[in-house]
Amino acid sequence: MDMDMDMYRCVECGFRIKTLFVQYSPGNIRLMKCENCKAVADEYIECNFLILLIDLILHKPKAYRHLLFNVLKQGAPHFEGLFWKSTVGYLLLDAYRSLVLKSCDEEWSSSMSLSSLVWTCRKLLTDVFLGNLLFLGTFLLATKIFLSRSAGSLRNKDILLAILISSYFKMFLIVMMVWEFPSSVIFIIDLFVLSSNTVAVKVMTESAMSRCIGACFSAHAVKIFTTQ
Repeated sequence: MDMDMDMYRCVECGFRIKTLFVQYSPGNIRLMKCENCKAVADEYIECNFLILLIDLILHKPKAYRHLLFNVLKQGAPHFEGLFWKSTVGYLLLDAYRSLVLKSCDEEWSSSMSLSSLVWTCRKLLTDVFLGNLLFLGTFLLATKIFLSRSAGSLRNKDILLAILISSYFKMFLIVMMVWEFPSSVIFIIDLFVLSSNTVAVKVMTESAMSRCIGACFSAHAVKIFTTQ
C-alpha cells in the first residue's frame, strides 16, 4: 500500500500530515498545525461528537476528511470489520426502504396468500441485492472514467467504505419504524444520501464537484431504474 495512504490529513486543506497531536500526559495534548495552511490540522479531536454530526449533516468537507481519513484510517486494524458491518447495515436499511415503498402498494396491503407473500419477499430481496450490485458496479466504473487520477491510487474498498459511511442518512429510516411518515420522506432521504455521497467522493478523490455529482448521480439513477 502507498505510504501516503497511511498518513493523516489536515481537515482544512487536505494536506498529508504524519501526526495530529502530541500527548504529554493523559488528558494533556497539543494539536499539531498543518505545514501547508498553518491551521490546526484536526480541530475535531477535541470536539464533541454532536458537533461532528452537525457538520456532517451540513456537508462540510472538513468533517468528512476527519471521518474518512483521520478516524476510519485505512491501515487501522478495525477497518476490515467496519467495512463488512457497514455493508450489512446498508443492505438491511435498503431492504427496509424497499419494504416501506412496497407496503404503500395496494397489493401488499390487501390480504395475501402464503405463496404470494413468499414470492413478494423473494422479489424484494432480489431487487435489493441486484440494485446495489448495479449501483456499486456503475459507481466504480464512473470513478475510473470521470474522476481524477488520485482516484486510481485508492483501493475500491476504500471508496466503497466512503459511500457506505456517507449513506448515514439512511439511519433516519429507523425513525419511520416508530413514527408514521408519508412515503415521500424516503425520497427526501435519498436526496440527502446522494448529496452526502457526492461530498465524500470529492473528499476522497479530490476531483471536481461536477464530476463527483455525475458519478454518484449515474450510480443512483441505475439503481432506481433497476428496482422500480
